[in-house]
Amino acid sequence: MLIRIVRMDFDPNRVDDFLALFETVKDKIANFPGCKHLELKKDAQLDHVYYTFSKWEDESNLEEYRHSELFIDTWAKTKVLFGGKPMAYSLV
Repeated sequence: MLIRIVRMDFDPNRVDDFLALFETVKDKIANFPGCKHLELKKDAQLDHVYYTFSKWEDESNLEEYRHSELFIDTWAKTKVLFGGKPMAYSLV
């Protein structure tokens, strides 16, 4: 099992854009082969910082997702909304 945490720092004026985008893709990501869990959480103190927390069967499943059209399209639409650099962590 691989746990993936991605911290995303958005332009405060673009948070609603991200939330709308996430709503359209969350079920597709959650149902991607190898994804066992997906959730989105807002930082307790910073309203423009969000985290995705996902569980994958193994690293190869995450890599398949990261090379999929779903990820490529979603990430392209997400990264233009950032106000700061995203950070990703993989845990076992």
